[in-house]
Amino acid sequence: GTGPGLPGIPMSILYPEIDFLLLDSNGKKTRFLTQSKITLGLDNIQVFNGRVETAKVDRKFDQILSRAFTSLGNMVNLCAHLLTEKGQFLAMKGLAPESEASEIPSPFLMKESIQLQVPGCEEQRHLIIIERSAS
Repeated sequence: GTGPGLPGIPMSILYPEIDFLLLDSNGKKTRFLTQSKITLGLDNIQVFNGRVETAKVDRKFDQILSRAFTSLGNMVNLCAHLLTEKGQFLAMKGLAPESEASEIPSPFLMKESIQLQVPGCEEQRHLIIIERSAS
């Protein structure tokens, strides 16, 4: 779930030319997101109230970004139906999830783990990039 719209709402403001789907199973949160979309005039946001595994959308996405969602393998299993053939998963994680990399189902693999520096945050943060294997 996108919760209060992080990072979707700030990204939709920064990148008005890109379309974003913000998904959450909690109706109270999606009503807040819908109100935020209207108030901020964010025409590049679509809000979906439901679980990711039941999300039926009219197109697939080039990137799926998650923050504090689930394990890498579970994320791929739940969301792969929403990703284009050459698409990427971008998972924001705390500690580098080396043990989770082996749980990523084929044909996907962890392409890169980028350590992030977050101002005011002493804890480790990583961006994990997952793609389909080339073979």
